Amino acid sequence: MATNRRVFLLGSGVAFAAEAAPSDEIVLGMIGSGSRGTFVMTLFQKNASVRVGAVCDVYEPNLERALSTAAKAQKDSPKAYRNYRQLLDDKSINAVLIATPEHWHHRMVLDALAAGKDVYVEKPLCQTPEQGVELVEAERKSKNIVQVGMQRRSYDLYLSGRDIMAAGTLGQVRMVRSWWLNNYLGASRAVRLDGPLDWEQWQGPAARRPLDPNRFRNWRFFGDYAGGIVADQGAHVFDGIHLLMNAGYPAAVTAAAGKPHKDGVDTPESVVVTAEYPSDFIGVFSVNYAAMKYKSRNDQMNHLDGDKARMDIGREECNVYMEGAEETAAITKRSAKGFGYASDLHVENFLECMRTRKEPTAPMRLGFQAALVVQMANLSLTQGRRMRWNAAANRVES
Repeated sequence: MATNRRVFLLGSGVAFAAEAAPSDEIVLGMIGSGSRGTFVMTLFQKNASVRVGAVCDVYEPNLERALSTAAKAQKDSPKAYRNYRQLLDDKSINAVLIATPEHWHHRMVLDALAAGKDVYVEKPLCQTPEQGVELVEAERKSKNIVQVGMQRRSYDLYLSGRDIMAAGTLGQVRMVRSWWLNNYLGASRAVRLDGPLDWEQWQGPAARRPLDPNRFRNWRFFGDYAGGIVADQGAHVFDGIHLLMNAGYPAAVTAAAGKPHKDGVDTPESVVVTAEYPSDFIGVFSVNYAAMKYKSRNDQMNHLDGDKARMDIGREECNVYMEGAEETAAITKRSAKGFGYASDLHVENFLECMRTRKEPTAPMRLGFQAALVVQMANLSLTQGRRMRWNAAANRVES
């Protein structure tokens, strides 16, 4: 097959806007200025039409760091807020970036839409199926643009993989096998904060707990605030599966897990999720954060098993292996700028849709479809049974 090997280098897909006139200015407010939020904010600032008008956080070190970072890339400093509702009341802000812990997403998105803001919200979209149903309905009634931060939807490599699938190159695909491997067990338990934190406001709609730096630092791994590593990474993976397979809501989900081994958290690091789809395939996702550490380009993979060929698509490369010649890829595709650029593309898609008012690549309903799978997985772990999605009633049933 070596002589038939075809290698494609993917282009960036979009170009960032040229110098914008003041009338085209987009004023961004950021809510939640941790490491991810601040990073995504800098991607917004690459576009000449964007000015960060305000930053909101309840943890003073994060707030100060983000204000300083934003100010370096523009002529003026953003306003500082310590309550997100005050930022939403700011009439100069026309778009918000929500990068808070997951337990705040639902309420903040609803409030942002009610305030007339366009919204870029990090994934997972929400914590529960009920929240997701409410958010999708709010999106349906709203004229605002909402982009969920699932950047594979804008990533050139995944879009190319989708085209391969749509062309029928793999034949019938009845199973997608995905995995994500890493190790977080060696990290020490957080015991201190670096500055003032409004703990009461940070907890928000969650259960009340005594101030705990470890809960604040590692919120992703506590059921009060998120869905554990299976939700944090699984939302990305299942959204990628949905994109590649042109799939929507699952029909049923079953999960199995080991016990938590990370010190002080209450969600497991090793989980297997099996999602069944009405279009007659299953998606199997295994996450193991007690494995060896991999280079980021190698830590996640998706195998799409067709009856004519198999497609392997990871962060940086996509390979197709034909039946009877699986030693050598018949098709190889690579991204021109790599997986890190996917977030740039996703932000630019949101900004473009703000201008055109067209639907972005990852609207609320797609964000909920991915979040729903991992929510059902956690319900399966809790209840010890297969969970079904009743599409007609918009609810999970056992």
